[in-house]
Amino acid sequence: MSKKRNYRRFLIVLLVADIFAAGVLGFRHLQNSIPNTVYIHAGQEEELSRALDSPLLTYPDTIDVSDRGSYRISCSLLGILPIKEVQVQTMEEKSVAVCGVPVGLYMETEGVLVVDTGEILQKDGISCRPAANIAKAGDYILEVNGTPISGKKELIQQIHDSKGEAMELLVNRGGEKIPLSLTPVLAEDDSYKLGIWVRDNTQGIGTMTYVDTEGKFGALGHGISDTDTGELLDIEDGELYQAQIMSIVKGVKGTPGELSGYIEYQKDRKIGTIEKNTEIGIFGRVEQPEKLCLKETEIGYKQEVQEGRAELLTCVEGEVKSYEIQITDIYRERADTNKAFVLRVTDPELLAATGGIVQGMSGSPILQNGKLVGAVTHVFVQDSTKGYGIFIENMLW
Repeated sequence: MSKKRNYRRFLIVLLVADIFAAGVLGFRHLQNSIPNTVYIHAGQEEELSRALDSPLLTYPDTIDVSDRGSYRISCSLLGILPIKEVQVQTMEEKSVAVCGVPVGLYMETEGVLVVDTGEILQKDGISCRPAANIAKAGDYILEVNGTPISGKKELIQQIHDSKGEAMELLVNRGGEKIPLSLTPVLAEDDSYKLGIWVRDNTQGIGTMTYVDTEGKFGALGHGISDTDTGELLDIEDGELYQAQIMSIVKGVKGTPGELSGYIEYQKDRKIGTIEKNTEIGIFGRVEQPEKLCLKETEIGYKQEVQEGRAELLTCVEGEVKSYEIQITDIYRERADTNKAFVLRVTDPELLAATGGIVQGMSGSPILQNGKLVGAVTHVFVQDSTKGYGIFIENMLW
C-alpha cells in the first residue's frame, strides 16, 4: 500500500509541476504578446481595445485618452496579477509618400573596419601574424599615432611611413574605445604590413519604403551588415543614388534570388544622403524627390494589420507595380522587430518574374486596406514565396 501511495504522490507532484510550468509559459506568452508601445489615432479610443484584445487581459477603464499626448497604462491578468506597462501614444492622422523604387546605396564607415587578421610572408621568408590576438574582426580603427583616419588609403600611408616602428592604434570595439599597439613587418614585396584585412565603404541596392513631408526617408527595414563579419556597419555618412535593375535571378528552394542592377555614382544621379544605419532600416534625407515614384498614402498602425490580402509595391521590370500577397501570420510578441509578420506572394506575375521575394526587394512597401502598414525585410531561404515584414510604425522617425 505504501508503494502505491508514494506512486500516487509522485504523480500528483508531476501534475502540479506540469500545471505550474504551463502557467508560467502561458503568462510569459501573454506578456510577450502585449506591445511595448501602442499608437492610436486621436479620438479613436477603440483602437486601444483592438491592440490589447485578450479575454485574460484587463487594464483601467478610467484612463482618459485625449486628443494628443502620451500615456502609460498597467495591464494585468484578470485584474489580479500585473503583467506589463504599455505606452499609449496618440497620433494625428499621418500620411507619407510611399515609394517602392530601387535605390543605390554608398556608405562610408566611421573609421576603417578590420575584416580579419592574416598571415604575412616576411622578406626573410618567415611567416608571421603580427595582428593575431591583438586586432579583432569588427574593430574600427579611428586613430593611428594620435592622428584621426577616415579611409583605407590614409592607413596604408601611415603603415608605409612607420618604417617598421610600432604603431599605436585607437579602435572602436563594440562601442568601447581601446588602444592597440601593432608593429608592421617587412613583407616579401618590400612593403610594410600589419597583417589585417580592412574595408572603409560598402555599396549595394535596396528599396525605398517612404518619404515623409519633411523629406526624411526610411528604407530596407533592416540594417546593412558587413558581409565578412556579419556585424552592423558603423556608418559615418552615406549617399543615395538612382539605380536601374538589369536582370533578375529567380529564387529557388535553398537559394535566394537577387535583383541585379547598376548604380551610377554621378552628381546628377544623387537622390539624397544616408544618416543612420540601424537594425530596422537605413534613414536619411531625400534631396530630389522628383526622381522617385511617390504616392501619398495614410499610415496604418500594427493593431490595424490583419491576416489576409495585402499589396506589395515593388519595381522588378522598370516600373513600380502593385502585386497581391497574403499576410499569413502576425507575431504580436515580436511587434518591435523586423520579423513581426509573415507574408506570402500569391500574384502570378511576380511569381513568374522573381519566384517570390528576392534580395534587393527589402524595403518594398506593404499596403493593406489602402494604408501603408509595413515593408518586406527578409526572404525564407527554403521558400522564396514567403518572407518577413516589419510594421511601418517602427520605421518612422
